[in-house]
Amino acid sequence: MDDLHIRAATAGDLEAVLGFWKTAAEGTSISDDREGLERLVARDAGTLLLAERDGDMVGTVIAGFDGWRCHLYRLAVLPGQRRRGVARALLAAAAERFVELGGRRADAMVLHDNEPAHHAWRAAGYTPQAEWGRWVKPLVEG
Repeated sequence: MDDLHIRAATAGDLEAVLGFWKTAAEGTSISDDREGLERLVARDAGTLLLAERDGDMVGTVIAGFDGWRCHLYRLAVLPGQRRRGVARALLAAAAERFVELGGRRADAMVLHDNEPAHHAWRAAGYTPQAEWGRWVKPLVEG
């Protein structure tokens, strides 16, 4: 994909990312707002990766590293760009980032019912880990 460019998001990209997720992402999160993204990028400028083709955003992934574990969130690809290597390129860039930071294993948040995403994750070498479940507790109302 020589016309695909992967780069870290900047503060100037955040509104476009939020709009992009409304079209390309499944579901929403309590932190899917301008303030949440500003904190994310301010804390770690390289964590939100964007895929662009011809200057247009076609994909995103959050590649967060807390110093111990590598976490992937918000892998999203524009519907018209799916099955064209965008997710693969984003996940490869995330893996490269993790290795550079000293990471040894990545995990991903993937909705159980999002079958198309399951195919993309498997194609990138990820497998579901049935023995683990996600437990959550909202810390603020919203």
